[in-house]
Amino acid sequence: MRRFSIYLFLIWSHTLFAQNGIPLPEHPRPDWQRANWLNLNGDWSFKFDKDDVGLKQGWAKGNQAFPLTIKVPFPWGAPLSGVKDEADIAWYQRSITIPKAWKGQRVFVVIGASDYKTTVWFDGKELGTFEGGYVPFEFELPTAKAGSPQKLVIRVDDKRREYALYGKQGYGNARGIWQTIYLEARAKDYLETLHFAPDIDNSKVKVTATLPKPASQDLALKLNIAGVRDANGTAQTIAKGQSELSFEVSLPNFKLWTLENPFLYEVEAELGGDKINTYFGMRKISVVNLPGTNYPYVALNNQPIYLQLTLDQSYHPEGFYTFPTDEFMRNEIKLAKDIGLNGIRTHIKIDVPRKLYWADRLGVLVMSDLPNFWGQPNAEARAESERVLPQLIKRDFNHPAIFSWIVFNETWGLRTKVEENGKKVDKYLPETQAWVASMYRKAKTLDPTRLVEDNSICCGAGHTETDINSWHEYLPGYGWEEYLKNLTSKTFPGSEFNFEKGYKAGNQPNMNSEFGNVWGYEGSSGDVDWTWDYHRAINAFRKFPLVSGWLYTEHHDVINEWNGYWKYDRTKKFTGLEAFVPGMSLKDLHADIYVTTGQDISHSVRPTEVVQVPLTISSMTGRTDVGNELTLKVELNGWDATGQERNWQSFTQKIPYKPWMQQALSPVYVIMPAEKAVAVLALTLLDAKGNIVSRNFNTYIIEKPMPTEVPTPGGNQLRMLSIEPKSFSDAKWSLKQWNVLDGLKVNGAGTGYFEYRIKWPTDLKLDNVMGASFMMEASAKQLFGKDKKEGAKIADNYMLGGGTFDNSLNPNAYPMTDETKFPSEVAFSFNGVAAGKLSIPDDPADHRGVLSWHYQPQDKKLREAGSYGYKLVVSVPNEAIQKATQTGELVLRLAVEGTGGLAIYSDKFGMYPFNPTVIVKVK
Repeated sequence: MRRFSIYLFLIWSHTLFAQNGIPLPEHPRPDWQRANWLNLNGDWSFKFDKDDVGLKQGWAKGNQAFPLTIKVPFPWGAPLSGVKDEADIAWYQRSITIPKAWKGQRVFVVIGASDYKTTVWFDGKELGTFEGGYVPFEFELPTAKAGSPQKLVIRVDDKRREYALYGKQGYGNARGIWQTIYLEARAKDYLETLHFAPDIDNSKVKVTATLPKPASQDLALKLNIAGVRDANGTAQTIAKGQSELSFEVSLPNFKLWTLENPFLYEVEAELGGDKINTYFGMRKISVVNLPGTNYPYVALNNQPIYLQLTLDQSYHPEGFYTFPTDEFMRNEIKLAKDIGLNGIRTHIKIDVPRKLYWADRLGVLVMSDLPNFWGQPNAEARAESERVLPQLIKRDFNHPAIFSWIVFNETWGLRTKVEENGKKVDKYLPETQAWVASMYRKAKTLDPTRLVEDNSICCGAGHTETDINSWHEYLPGYGWEEYLKNLTSKTFPGSEFNFEKGYKAGNQPNMNSEFGNVWGYEGSSGDVDWTWDYHRAINAFRKFPLVSGWLYTEHHDVINEWNGYWKYDRTKKFTGLEAFVPGMSLKDLHADIYVTTGQDISHSVRPTEVVQVPLTISSMTGRTDVGNELTLKVELNGWDATGQERNWQSFTQKIPYKPWMQQALSPVYVIMPAEKAVAVLALTLLDAKGNIVSRNFNTYIIEKPMPTEVPTPGGNQLRMLSIEPKSFSDAKWSLKQWNVLDGLKVNGAGTGYFEYRIKWPTDLKLDNVMGASFMMEASAKQLFGKDKKEGAKIADNYMLGGGTFDNSLNPNAYPMTDETKFPSEVAFSFNGVAAGKLSIPDDPADHRGVLSWHYQPQDKKLREAGSYGYKLVVSVPNEAIQKATQTGELVLRLAVEGTGGLAIYSDKFGMYPFNPTVIVKVK
C-alpha cells in the first residue's frame, strides 16, 4: 500500500516545532500585528465533557484538575494535538502571566479560530462567547495583573449544527481551538481594521480605518509606508465621535504587486499609543478582453491572465485544519508556483492567515471560499452565512493574492426538501436563488475591489448574479473537446446557459473552476495516473480560448480523492513526462506559450503511414522577449519491438509569433516507422535565441504483429519466439492470480510463479544456435484493496469525509508512482536450469504506461490504466537450449520467492510494444 508513513511524519512534524518550544511560534497575522503579544500555543490542560456537566459543576472556576494535555492549536482528534476525539464538548485551561512591561495597557486574548461555540473565563469571570469556526475573535481581560499568574479557562461546544458553516471537515474535524491563541497589549484607543484598496490607474491607495467604538476625542492617525517618503495623506485625524475614516494616499512611482515580482508595501500605523504593522500590494483585479478577441478574462493590473489554478483542500494528515509549521505553509504555496500554476482555490475553508501571507509574498493568486452549511437554507442558515461573510472579508481584505470571493459551492446547503408527486425531493427554489444573488451583492458592497462568484456551479444548478461564469466538469480525458465545443457554442452575453431561470450571462470570464478525472469515471477514479487525462484536458483547453482558465482538482490527496499533484503527506508523485521529451515536466503543460495537438495524445497507425498532425498555438502572454518567430523542433523517437530506443525523424518548422496569439498553425506531416513500435512525436518550442519555451508530445502506436525474425548488423538473424502473457501453462500464487483485459496483462500477487511451455522450432538445431536470451516487460505486483475481494464498498458521503485511507480500494484505482516503492525479485529458469534473478524496482503507474492507456475501452471504467513495467533481459543457459533442441520445448518458469508478486505485460499493455519473447541468435 502506497500510504504516507504516519509515524515518521509525526516525528518530523514534532521535531520542527519542538525546536522552538511551542508549535507555530510566529505571529499568526503578518497583515495585522502589534509588537506586544504573547503566544499561548503549546500544552494546555484538557478535559472532555461528554455529558455536558462542566458548567453545572463549576469547571469554569479553574479549581479542578483537567487530566489530559492537549497541544494547542491543533484540533482535538488530530494526531498532533495528542488527544483523541472522544466528545463534542471539551474544556481547556492554563495559567498565564502577563508581562510586567504591559502594565497600564489594555490586554486582550485573541483566538485565531475555534470550532464552534467558544466561551472564555479569566480568573473565574466569564468574558464572553463566540460562535463560528473560521474567523478570529477576542475578549479583553478586565482584571489583568501584570507579572502575576492568572488562569484562562475555555469551553468549546462543537456539537453538529445544521446551520453552522461546516465545510469539508469530514476529512478531519477542526474541533476546538485550531489557530494560534495569543495575548495582545493595546493602548486605550486602538484600531480595529485598516484596509487598503489600491488604485493603480491613479497612483494612489484608498485607506479605511475603523475603531471598535466612536472616538472619545480627536485621534491622530499616521501611516509610515516603508520606502515611501512624504506621501500625501499619510497623516489624518479621526474626529471625536467617529468610528471610521476613509482617505487617499498618493503613491507616485509605485511598485506593482505582480506574480513575477510580488512587491509588498510594509506599513506601520500609529494611533496615539497604538501601533500596527501591516502591508498591502498595489495591484488591480478587473475584467478585460483577451487582445484581438471579445473573450473576457480576469485581469491582473489591466493585463489578462490565463488562470491555471488548483483546488486546495488545505488539509494536513496529522493536523487536519492546522499545519505543523510556518515552513510547511510556505511550501504549500511554493509547490503550486514551482509547477507553473498561478493560483489556488482554498476549498470550503477560510484559510490560515500565514498561508495567505505566503501567497502574498511568493506571488500566487487565491480564490477564497465561504464554507458551506449542510442543512437546508432556512432562516438560521442564511443568517449564519450573512454573519460570517463580512468577518471573512474584514480579516482578509489586505491580502493582494486574493482576487475573488466564492460565496457558495455546488449549491451545497441551498436545496430545500419539498413534496413533489408524493415524494420528498431537493429543490433549488427561486427564493433561495434570490437570496444567493443578494449575498453576491453583499460581498460586492463589502469589497468592490475583487470579483465575486455567487455559486461555483455543478450538477444541474446555475448562476444567478456573478462576476465569473464558472462551472465544474469531471470527465475522462477523451471527452474534453466535444464538451468544450458544445459549451463554448452556448456561452455568450445574454445566454441562459449555466444560469438559473430569470438570470442571464453578461460579459463574465468563462472558467472551468473544477476539473479532473477523479469523478470522471464511474464511482470516481480512485488513485490512478492522473497525468494522462490531465495532458489530454490541458491540450483541449488551449484550443478554446473563450475559456479563460481552469482549476484542477487538486493540490494534494485527501481521504477520498487521490488525484492530487502531491500525496496527502506532500511527498512526490512521478508523472513520467521526461521519458517522452527529455526535461519535460508539469511546468511545460502550464507554459504561457503552448503548442497543442488536441485532446488525443495516442493514435493507432499503420507502418509507413503519413500522418498529418494538427497544431494550434496558444500564447497567453504579452511577452515580446521571445522574438517575432519561434522554432518548432519536431522529433520522432520511441521504442521498437525489442524495446530499443529509436530516432526515426527530425526537422524544424518556423512559427510566426505575436503576443496573445491564438490560432491554428500549418500542420506537420510525419512518416511513421515501418516497424512495430511506440513512436513519440516530441515537440519542442524554441525562442529566437534557442531557449526552450515549452515542450509537448503525441504518441503513435504502429500496429503490426510481433516480428519472427530480425536481422543483425553482423549478418546473423534473430529468431523471435513470442508468447502471450496469458498463455501460461501453470501458475500458483499465495495471494491471488488474475488477468487484465482478457490477458493483455497477467498478475500474480504474493509468492508464486508463472510457467510457460514455449514450442522450440524444429529448424533451430543446436549447431546453428549461437545463444539465446529472454526479454519481457514486468513489474512487481502489489495486491491492492480493490483486488482483495469483489464488491468492496466505499462510503458514499464523500463530501462529509466518507471514503477510505486505502487509496487503492476504488475499483478503478491503480496507485500512481510515488516515493514509496514496492519491489520484487524474479528468478528465471529454463527447462529446469536456473538462469539467475533480476530485481524489479516497483509496481508503477504513470504517463509511461502509454499502451495501458491507449487500449483502455472508453466506457468510463479503468482497468489498471497507466500501469507499466521494466524491460528485463536474461540469458538462456546453453544447457537449457540443448534440452529444448532435444525435446522441442523450452519450459520457462518465472518465480517470486518473496511477497513482491509479478505482473507481465503484452505488446498492448504497459510501455513497450512487445510480448514476452525468447530471442535466439542464429548463425
